[in-house]
Amino acid sequence: MTFLPTTIRGPLFMVVATGSYLINDSFMKLATVGLPPYEVLLLRGVAAAILGLPLLFLLGQGRKAHWMFEPKVLLRNLMETGGILSYVVALAHMPIADVVALGQITPLIVILGSSILFRERIGGVRMALIGIGFIGALMVAQPGMAGISTYALLAIANAIFCGARDLAGRRVSDDVPGMIVAISAVIVVMIAAGIAHLTTEEWVTPKVRHLPLLAGAGFFLIFGHFFIFMAYRIGPAPVVAPFYYTFSVWAVISGLVVFGEFPNMLATLGILLIIGSGLVIVALDRRRRQPMPAA
Repeated sequence: MTFLPTTIRGPLFMVVATGSYLINDSFMKLATVGLPPYEVLLLRGVAAAILGLPLLFLLGQGRKAHWMFEPKVLLRNLMETGGILSYVVALAHMPIADVVALGQITPLIVILGSSILFRERIGGVRMALIGIGFIGALMVAQPGMAGISTYALLAIANAIFCGARDLAGRRVSDDVPGMIVAISAVIVVMIAAGIAHLTTEEWVTPKVRHLPLLAGAGFFLIFGHFFIFMAYRIGPAPVVAPFYYTFSVWAVISGLVVFGEFPNMLATLGILLIIGSGLVIVALDRRRRQPMPAA
């Protein structure tokens, strides 16, 4: 996709990442019916490792596999681990709309963190557009929580960990391929999920119907990890992060295709707000990057 300008590639990678993650989440949500959540994470990790490790060698990156345990890569993926361990429990016990809604604070954490740590300029207009996207995401998710439960706190913890993950990922050297980071995340999370499963759950033998769900979740997980890492490597956070709100759009599509749930008028308006604010942010960034005409 190098033929696309950077201003397009970063947001596009984020849209693909959120779509991949949402497909993974849909498979996991279905798999947790009958299986403990950490066991689902463990088995999904096994499936992703089986699919992902050969992919490294096919891409000619096998000799760089030791970079999966480079300190900055590990720090990024430990944040990923904290997020997913929180998320999967919340997902198993809460409506997916509520979990998605609470996850929408992640872009705000990334943008504010990038402003503080990397001195990236946000600007009032862009901040207003980010706020519009946030409102649109809530309109799509339409959370119905009666109060803050333990599982809601876990969903918030996931959002904080994911923000920290994306900020830590920006410190990973450009020499480290994105697929190395993705497979490292798979392995780190799989190990942590195995420990959590052994210490808190009892093994439940998966049924035949669980196997394609776990394999599908593992497949799309790899590309979710890869594209979200590459999105922040390619583009500035204030431009890329708002496209995380497309997670809510993908959630509506998943609800329609997988669960037969049609979006209502409020959700439709929310989708339009997310898309509109995202397009304006990209347009503003492209205009800012264009060279001034010679006098």
